[in-house]
Amino acid sequence: MTAMAAAVAGAAHAQSPAPRHPQDDPNAPVVVQAEEITGRPERQVNLERDVEMTHGQTRLKADTACFKAVEDEVTAAGHIEMQRFGDKYTGQQLQLNLDSGAGWVLGPAYRLVQNNAQGKAARIDFINDEQAVVVNGTYSTCEGTNPDWYLTASTLRLDQGRDVGVASGTVVYFKGVPIIGTPGMSFSLSGARRSGWLPPSVGFGSKGNGEITLPYYFNIAPNRDLTLAPRFMLSRGVQFIADGRYLGESDGGLYQGETQLELLMHDKQTKTNRWLVNSRHSQAIAAGWSYGWNLRGVSDNQYPSDFSKSVNNSAERQLLRELRSDYVSPYWSLSARAQQFQVLQDPAAKSNTALAVPVPYDRLPQVNLHAGRYDVGGFDWAVDLDATRFVRGCSTRNLFGTSTDPAEAARIAQLELALGCRPLDRSQPVPQGTQILERGNRVVLMPQLSYPIVRPGWFVTPKLMLNAASYSLDTAYNKRTSYARALPTFSLDSGLVFERDAHLLGLPVTQTLEPRLYYVYTPYKDQKDFPNFDTAEAGFNFAQIFTENRFIGNDRISDANQVTAAVVSRFIEPTGAERLRLALGQRFYIHKQRVFLDPNATSGTSRSDLLLAASGRVTQAWNFDSAVQYEANARRVYASNYGVQWQPGEKKVLNAEYRYQRDSFRNVDLSSQWPLARRWYGVARASYSLRDRKLLESLIGLEYKADCWVFRMGAQRFVTAARTTSTPMFFQLELNGLSKLGFGNPLESFYRSIPGYTRVNDGFGR
Repeated sequence: MTAMAAAVAGAAHAQSPAPRHPQDDPNAPVVVQAEEITGRPERQVNLERDVEMTHGQTRLKADTACFKAVEDEVTAAGHIEMQRFGDKYTGQQLQLNLDSGAGWVLGPAYRLVQNNAQGKAARIDFINDEQAVVVNGTYSTCEGTNPDWYLTASTLRLDQGRDVGVASGTVVYFKGVPIIGTPGMSFSLSGARRSGWLPPSVGFGSKGNGEITLPYYFNIAPNRDLTLAPRFMLSRGVQFIADGRYLGESDGGLYQGETQLELLMHDKQTKTNRWLVNSRHSQAIAAGWSYGWNLRGVSDNQYPSDFSKSVNNSAERQLLRELRSDYVSPYWSLSARAQQFQVLQDPAAKSNTALAVPVPYDRLPQVNLHAGRYDVGGFDWAVDLDATRFVRGCSTRNLFGTSTDPAEAARIAQLELALGCRPLDRSQPVPQGTQILERGNRVVLMPQLSYPIVRPGWFVTPKLMLNAASYSLDTAYNKRTSYARALPTFSLDSGLVFERDAHLLGLPVTQTLEPRLYYVYTPYKDQKDFPNFDTAEAGFNFAQIFTENRFIGNDRISDANQVTAAVVSRFIEPTGAERLRLALGQRFYIHKQRVFLDPNATSGTSRSDLLLAASGRVTQAWNFDSAVQYEANARRVYASNYGVQWQPGEKKVLNAEYRYQRDSFRNVDLSSQWPLARRWYGVARASYSLRDRKLLESLIGLEYKADCWVFRMGAQRFVTAARTTSTPMFFQLELNGLSKLGFGNPLESFYRSIPGYTRVNDGFGR
């Protein structure tokens, strides 16, 4: 006969702060059910056969049990099954205080709902509702009774409130083979960040030399962390790495930043101390007012090539050092900055000036003022004021050397020109370490006024601008110490917009036809003798042909009497998504151009190159992007770019790109992530120069995805300098919910090299 009884739980207990889950109501009733019930409900209840007991979120089944109402404690034996807040336990004997959550279970198996972890043990001691100690037990996130990986520990403390597991006397097994043994280890139960040793990184460095990195992560606060990592390199010594990040809010507003430091004392190969500093910070001081810095520096020219592990870092040759402050209000803004560059020269530049990295001018300081308003009586107006102190020093210390030989002096002069420096008079020997200093001030005032007329289906915008500049130089430049100019510009922008209903690949769309005419007039002024502090010719593209000046910077203002004609057609889905875009544009010069950066350049042509572009999503799986720059006068293509992406399903992507520029490069780039077989995925990339018949960058890798682990392997090759390459290899075993083991960082390479790459074990971080 089945009997049922209810007993009131004992006295209330204090709840812990920020619990992982809602705690039980201390006043919730204890409901019991069994084949036989004896005892006194207000004191002690004895339960026999098919026992079931419920108290809030705790459910218990057993062969026999005894509930003591005064102590609010239950003991049970025989085929125990217990659920607490979704976690499941089985065992042979149990004791549990329903008030405090403390107790124990013997011979248990367990499963945690938070991360689907499971294991077995000799005993589990419950400290409270959130903490438990597993004694002589196992832990794994794999399913089944024979998991692919698991760890054994003499004690394993699971603190689900703090999201941490701490194990002692630990051995990690993979496929039944012990792969790691350690006196202690800690890990996040949910995969979230926490303090502790990170997996060691073993690799071959950027030059193929063996190394191992042992990082330790400090989770200082939810908004602050620090990683310290000694890096042991067989061929160089011990490098110390520190990386700190922070994010917060002060009385003035938000702030954030990161600082990375690297130090190698007495490099075995160079016999020098080598270092890197990379620090950035931004902070709001008050409403609209902020400041920040970006400081980067290394000890020598070869540091990126010797120590970087990616092509992006190894290719960096101009390192910015900047301190800035900005103030922004609704109608005006003010910014000030001091900016300096460390320029890293390729050693091969001494014999090949084409490899020399130009030395930019430092801005010490630069102040910008901008003011403007829209729709003031129908007018838009703006005023920009820029005042800058330019300084540049070109050093002969490490690269130029000294020589009285005329041929050597001429070669050094060519190198100086390649660096952007004015050559010295080499008729006399130049001492080692000589600095060529150039200093000058520039003030630029740029007011503008426009009157946009925008109506349904068309627009017209006339605009007037003025560029007034004054230069003051510390030393004579082209026999002068001061220059000035004031050039007005008139432009007229106009366009029409037509729409019609259409179909694209059988789907209803709205097709637009948007012709546009853009006229610009700027009178000619000879500027070939003016200094050039920061100006370059803008890249020729659709955005640039609708600007007044074809130069970037304020040292050259192009003469213009020209019309730009373009037409764009778009195919828009009912949802508003753009399915296809076609564009065609060209600039026509009524008067030929006469202002150039190169003083020896001749007058330009009567029309610019023709630009054609097409891009869009043909289907849900196919994307493409293409652009062509066609030289109409020579009837040949100057530059072109064609790219296509096919993404037919999950973890399937294929990218192909062709890039060409006449007399410069002709490259093909292929990359892909693709399933090869059940659980096997391949990743690959190849960037090949058809012009040089040379492989520029390559990557090949394999991934195997099991239910609770992923294995990755592969190799990558990239150029670190003109005559050196790096071929790092990587192997990685990721145990879901525990750690990544191996050497190298394949995920970083996959994400960077393959557009559209998707991690095969979603939900376990990046």
